[in-house]
Amino acid sequence: MAFFLQKWKCSWSLLATVASVVALISVAHLFLFPLAPSLEYFSTGQGQKTYTPINASIRGVDHDGKNLQPSLDLDHRFPADSHKSVVYRGAPWKAEIGRWFSGCDSIAAEVSIIEKIGGKDCKNDCSGQGICNHELGQCRCFHGFSGEGCSERLHLDCNYPSSPEQPYGPWVVSICPASCDTSRAMCFCGEGTKYPHRPVAEACGFQMNLPKRPGDPKLIDWTKADLDNIFTTNGSKPGWCNVDPTEAYALKMQYKEECDCKYDCLLGRFCEIPVLCTCVNQCSGHGHCRGGFCQCHRGWYGTDCSIPSVLSSVREWPRWLRPAHVELPDDMHLSGSLVNLDAVVKKKRPLIYVYDLPPEFNSLLLEGRHFKFECVNRIYDDRNATYWTEQLYGAQMAIYESILASPHRTLDGEEADFFFVPVLDSCIIVRADDAPHLNMHAHGGLRSSLTLEFYKTAYDHIVEQYPFWNRSSGRDHIWFFSWDEGACYAPKEIWDSMMLVHWGNTNSKHNHSTTAYWADNWDSVSSDRRGNHPCFDPSKDLVLPAWKRPDVVSLSSKLWSRPREQRKTLFYFNGNLGPAYEGGRPETTYSMGIRQKVAEEFGSSPNKEGKLGKQHAEDVIVTPLRSENYHESLASSVFCGVMPGDGWSGRFEDSILQGCIPVLIQDGIFLPFENMLNYESFAVRIREDEIPNLIKILRGMNETEIEFKLENVRKIWQRFLYRDSILLEAERQKTAFGHVEDWAVQLLQLSEDDVFATLIQVLHYKLHNDPWRQQLAHLKKDFGLAQECLIRTK
Repeated sequence: MAFFLQKWKCSWSLLATVASVVALISVAHLFLFPLAPSLEYFSTGQGQKTYTPINASIRGVDHDGKNLQPSLDLDHRFPADSHKSVVYRGAPWKAEIGRWFSGCDSIAAEVSIIEKIGGKDCKNDCSGQGICNHELGQCRCFHGFSGEGCSERLHLDCNYPSSPEQPYGPWVVSICPASCDTSRAMCFCGEGTKYPHRPVAEACGFQMNLPKRPGDPKLIDWTKADLDNIFTTNGSKPGWCNVDPTEAYALKMQYKEECDCKYDCLLGRFCEIPVLCTCVNQCSGHGHCRGGFCQCHRGWYGTDCSIPSVLSSVREWPRWLRPAHVELPDDMHLSGSLVNLDAVVKKKRPLIYVYDLPPEFNSLLLEGRHFKFECVNRIYDDRNATYWTEQLYGAQMAIYESILASPHRTLDGEEADFFFVPVLDSCIIVRADDAPHLNMHAHGGLRSSLTLEFYKTAYDHIVEQYPFWNRSSGRDHIWFFSWDEGACYAPKEIWDSMMLVHWGNTNSKHNHSTTAYWADNWDSVSSDRRGNHPCFDPSKDLVLPAWKRPDVVSLSSKLWSRPREQRKTLFYFNGNLGPAYEGGRPETTYSMGIRQKVAEEFGSSPNKEGKLGKQHAEDVIVTPLRSENYHESLASSVFCGVMPGDGWSGRFEDSILQGCIPVLIQDGIFLPFENMLNYESFAVRIREDEIPNLIKILRGMNETEIEFKLENVRKIWQRFLYRDSILLEAERQKTAFGHVEDWAVQLLQLSEDDVFATLIQVLHYKLHNDPWRQQLAHLKKDFGLAQECLIRTK
C-alpha cells in the first residue's frame, strides 16, 4: 500500500519522520479496519489529489494530428491460411482480425487506472429496506419498498380486481385464493395454518375439473377456490397447507398433486427444506441472498455486493481491485460527510464499466419470480450444492457474473472503453404476466413490446444519471438481448450501441418477425418506438453462444475429441419437426419452415402418415424422437444440423460441444462469433434452397477437408462453454464445502479460452478497429499497445 504526500516546507529529517509514522499507522489501520479512519474523516470538497498523472497517448494519431505509419506489417508476419483465417490462441479468426490479435492483443501491457471508491451517503441509510449506491448516493430498494430512502411501502397485489364472474380477478400467474404477500405479489398458506409460509402457487388453490377426453390434462377453474382441500386437516382429503411432510412421505396423509414447491429458496415436495436462494454471484461473499436480491453487508454495494465503499476493509476488496495504491484526500479535517477515494490499479484493456441500475431491471426480477428455474442458470439442492439448470437463457446470468468479477471491470467511467447496461430481459419475458404489477395489458399482450419498454426506461435512467452516453451517442455501450429474436425489438434510442444476442438475423432474407409464438412477434411494434433497424448488425453486434449446463459424462468421456472413424452417422438432427409429426409444433411458420423441409427430404422417423423422408438413408438421422443418449448420438456423427426454432435454438452449441461439424441452414442469420471467427474452417453452411441437395453436398466433401474441420472443432469447442462463470461458482462451493463437485473437477482440467475470454478478445479488437467507433478516436488514453497497433488495419 502506498500513499503519496505533498511536499511540506520543513526539514527533510522532519519530513521523513512524519512520513514514516503516518505511513505505518495508515497501513496498519487500512488492513485491519474499514477504510474510513476510526474517527471518520470528513471533507467539504474533493480535496487536492497528489497522484502522478498517467501519460496520455492519442490512438493512431501523432501530436501534430498526422497518421502514424505502422512499423509492424501484420499482413506479412501473420499470413492467412487456405481458408482465409489466421490462428490466434487455437482459434481460426478471420484474416484481418486474426492478424491484429496475433500481433497486438498478445503484447498488450497493463496501464494505470484510477478506480473511484464511493463515499456518498444515502437518505436514512435506506431505512434498512435497501442498499446504498455509494457512487451516486442513491438507494436500491428491496421488493415492496420505494422512495428516496426506501421508506415508502408498496402494495403489490396478487390478484386483479374481482367481479361477480371472476371472484379472484382474471387469471395471472400470481392469482391467489389464500394469503398474498403484497411486498412480492406471491401467494402463501398464511396465518392460521400449520405451515403459513408454504407457497400456494398458481393452480394449487383452485378447483380442478376432469378432462372431457381420457388422457387430456385436468382443467383449472380460476373462478372457484379449492379452500376445503388446501386448508383441510382431514388426512383423508388431499390437503396442502396443513399436511405434515413426514406423514405424507409415509403415505399416512394425502396431498393435492397440483400443488408444488415452485418458489426459490425452498425445496422438498412440501417446501419444507430451506435452501440457498439464487443471486448474482451469490452476493460475492459480502451479503445475504434474499430471494434474488443481495442484501449487502455494511460498506458494500452493487447488484452482487462486489463494489467496496470507503467504509469497506481494503483486505476484503475483490481481486479486480488489487493490488491498489490508495490515496487519501489532503483535507482530512472534520467537515460533515465522507468523500470518494482514488485507488490506482494496474489493468489491461479493454475496461468495462457496469452500470449499477435500479433493481427493477435485475434484482427485483430475480427476487419476485414465481418459478425458481426462470432467469437463472442454477439453483441449490438440499445440501446447498449447485444444481445447474437447462435454462438456455442462463447465458445472460453467466456473462453478467463474469463481467462483474473480471479484471477488465473498472469503476472509473472516465477510463472505461465499454459500458455494460445490465437489463435482464431473460427475466422480463418469462415473467410477463407474473403479477398485476408486471403485465402486458398496455402492450397488447406482446412480450416484445413490454421488454422494449424496460430497455427504453433503462436508457432514460443512464442518460439522466450519468454523463457517459452523450459522449459517444451510446457507441461504446453494450446491451444483452437474450430472447428468441434477439435485439429485433430494441428501442431506436439504443441502436447505435453494441448488442449481445443469440439471434444474428440481418433481415437480409427473413425481414420480418420469424417467431411462431405470437406474444414475441415484433412486426406490430410501432416504428416510433422501435425504429427501422434490423435484428443484427454484424459490423457492431455479436452473437453469443446459448447456455449449456456442464455435463460431467460428456466432459469425462471427452466426447468432443472422438475421432472420425468412430463417427458412423453422416448427418444427425434431433428436434421438433413441425406439424407433420406427432407432438410437433402446429404452426407452419415454426423454424421458418426449415426443419419441416429437411424432414420432408431426409426424415428417418415416420410422420403422422407413416412416411419417411423422400431421401432417407441409413446413415442420416432426422427425427423428433429424443435419443436415449443425445450427447452420445451427436458424438457419433460427422455432421450435425443447426436450424432455427422460434428464432435461435441451442443446436449449434450441442453440435460443437460434442465435436460434431455444425451444418448451418438459416440464410442471412449469423451464429455465435461468426462475424469474428472463420466458420469456413470448422463449419458448413447450406443455403435453404439447397436443402434437397444437403446429403449430396456432404457426401461430396473429401476426407481431408472433413478431418480438417473436425480438428478445428476440437480446438475451439471451449470457446462455446461458459467456463468462467461456472468456475466462479466452483470457487464459492469450495469455500462452503472444502471440496469441488464432479463438474468442477472436469472443468478445472480445461485451459483454453471460453466464451467470456473470447468476448473480451473481441472487445479488444473492436476497441481499435471498428469503423462504428471511429468517432471516439479523440479519447486520450494509455492503451498499453504499440502505436502501430492503435491504427485500424486494412
